[in-house]
Amino acid sequence: MKKLTWTDFEDIGIALYEKFPDQDPLKIRFTDMHKWITDLDDFADDPAKSNEGKLEAIQMAWYEEWKDNQ
Repeated sequence: MKKLTWTDFEDIGIALYEKFPDQDPLKIRFTDMHKWITDLDDFADDPAKSNEGKLEAIQMAWYEEWKDNQ
């Protein structure tokens, strides 16, 4: 399995949806989302390399996956 990094927006979004299918991504604080991402089994990047832009991109990918499955 491929290890995830902060630039794997769509893959992380899908992984978050699969782990938290009932969560509305737009209602999750970035601090919580950051923790959830770094806790993913396949995540293998430096937690300090995240930034607001990357978290927003992941949130939007997660939202699209969530919205498509409602």
